[in-house]
Amino acid sequence: MDDCIFCQIVAGDIPSRTVYEDDDVLAFLDANPLAPGHTLVIPKDHHETLNDLPEDLGSEVMAALHRLTPAVEDAVDAPASTVAFNNGEAAGQEVPHVHGHIVPRFEDDGGRTIHALVSERPDLSDDELDDIAAKISD
Repeated sequence: MDDCIFCQIVAGDIPSRTVYEDDDVLAFLDANPLAPGHTLVIPKDHHETLNDLPEDLGSEVMAALHRLTPAVEDAVDAPASTVAFNNGEAAGQEVPHVHGHIVPRFEDDGGRTIHALVSERPDLSDDELDDIAAKISD
């Protein structure tokens, strides 16, 4: 995709601070980091969301995230990290190319947990929960 910034990074048209690369996956420091060491892990092939990502390539991306998370934490002496995907525009995905974030976390960094994503949680009945679970598992 010519207009995708991550595809341009993969092609070498835009420089990056690459921290990991193999045949299928590229990882680099975020140019606008949320914390020191904030790293993005992407498939080299263009896929907009996790829904579009083939399972085998998804496994490669997850394997890279698994390998890189402790290395990122160690590099910046972080005691923890948040590892996440924003999947689609409504979820805050700004670049339409699958990318996982490794965001190092520190005591009193002002960051919030995943449970702080929404301000009001839905009040779902047991029947509604059962219906959703059945639809997902079908």
